[in-house]
Amino acid sequence: MAEILAIKPAAVEGPVVAQLDKGVLRLTLANPPANALSLAVMAALTAELERARADKAVRVIVLSAAGKVFCAGHDLKEMTARRTDPDHGKAFFAETFAACATLMQAIVCHPVPVIAEVDGLATAAGLQLVASCDLAIASHEATFCTPGVNIGLFCSTPMVALSRNVSRKQAMEMLLTGETIDAATAKEFGLVNRVVPREYLNQIVTKYAQTIASKSSLVVKTGKEAFYAQAEMGLADAYTYTGRIMVENMLARDAEEGIGAFIGKRKPEWTDE
Repeated sequence: MAEILAIKPAAVEGPVVAQLDKGVLRLTLANPPANALSLAVMAALTAELERARADKAVRVIVLSAAGKVFCAGHDLKEMTARRTDPDHGKAFFAETFAACATLMQAIVCHPVPVIAEVDGLATAAGLQLVASCDLAIASHEATFCTPGVNIGLFCSTPMVALSRNVSRKQAMEMLLTGETIDAATAKEFGLVNRVVPREYLNQIVTKYAQTIASKSSLVVKTGKEAFYAQAEMGLADAYTYTGRIMVENMLARDAEEGIGAFIGKRKPEWTDE
């Protein structure tokens, strides 16, 4: 990466704080100490993601957290309190996991890249949040786990995102043991892209985000959508699909501009068309 730039942190006033700077929308979980994914937090985060879809000024999203814990997963106290419901909480549990699935898919299907900035513990649905992002950069102090098996609740929904990021053996190791892995192991597994010193985490993530934000948003959107679509296809279908996407991309104004700029040895001027 190029030089590291600092940005002024947003003021924290939960449950989700939004700050837009130079095309980078920073969404900060501000529900300490655990930044748990209560229904209210998931609704707030999903709403911010939806708002960003309609804002052409947003070119990259960074998901971060305030405090010492990135995200401790679902709010188990909130869920346990609903066991006194006539159905023993069944409807509320279904609502919670459905809201979580909606949130995770909103990240994967979002037209702009989403980067997780992880400092501290990311556990269960918190790890699911990290795994659902397009990129993840962690501090050396970050830790990760899917500990549901330890409390009688297998991390079945976090497993969906986890198993799409790491190998089956590594995913099952985490799911079956419930043990915590450090940031270096998370990088080795493929759960995070980079591990950096805590004091530079915000700056490095911001630089990554600004680098991506400088590209054609049309091309980035096209590429992200195609990446996840082809990943679910067989080999022949994937090539047929991506070949069609490449043809459509070649016909875009930004492809003509970008290729022309490359040939002419000049900087491209994107129109996002």
